[in-house]
Amino acid sequence: MNKVQALLFDLDNTLMDRDSTFRSFSEQFVRDLLGHLQPEEAQRVVEDIIVRDADGYRDKDGFFAELSEVLPWEKAVSAADIRTYYDETYTGHGALMKYAEDILNYCREQGYILGLVTNGKKQIQYGKIDLLGLRGFFKTIVISGEAGISKPDPAIYRLALERLGTTAEQTLFIGDHPVNDIWGAGKAGMETIWLKRNHEWDDKLDVHPWKTIHELDELKGIL
Repeated sequence: MNKVQALLFDLDNTLMDRDSTFRSFSEQFVRDLLGHLQPEEAQRVVEDIIVRDADGYRDKDGFFAELSEVLPWEKAVSAADIRTYYDETYTGHGALMKYAEDILNYCREQGYILGLVTNGKKQIQYGKIDLLGLRGFFKTIVISGEAGISKPDPAIYRLALERLGTTAEQTLFIGDHPVNDIWGAGKAGMETIWLKRNHEWDDKLDVHPWKTIHELDELKGIL
């Protein structure tokens, strides 16, 4: 591990607890837009929205169109209105992953150069990053909506490496998604650490993580 000079992190469900964030957003969404529902029905709708969201890996336009069609509205709400509501309120629900701030401080104290690579719209992702107070930890932040490249395309990782000023051999990637994070970073030549969260490993993948962890504080023992 002496050769490692930099660490690249994913954001959603790696440094930000997206599960808690999206649940909190969904609860407010139902309170604000479906306030006519009784508590038991409102909770059922929250759970339904969470399932339909598929851990954020749905196309947002399709997801919002589906919610517009299937939710038990008192008065119809369009997909465009749902998009506006999401853009205006979602980032306010951001919650840090357990041990995230502690491990970032630890890594910085150990002299590692830190970077972030995330898929999403520029304003949404920067909104989360700033709400959580993370921007100052990173030498570079690469957001797909700003870069015009999305994970798992290895090009987005190569862009991050260029901005960090390190090679793939000098850099570790930490993320939760088997394809978007581990496969993509691996194809860009990096060793990876898989934070096992909601996604099962796909045995058909031709890249495997160097290490698997269940909590971010396990990184201390590895690094």
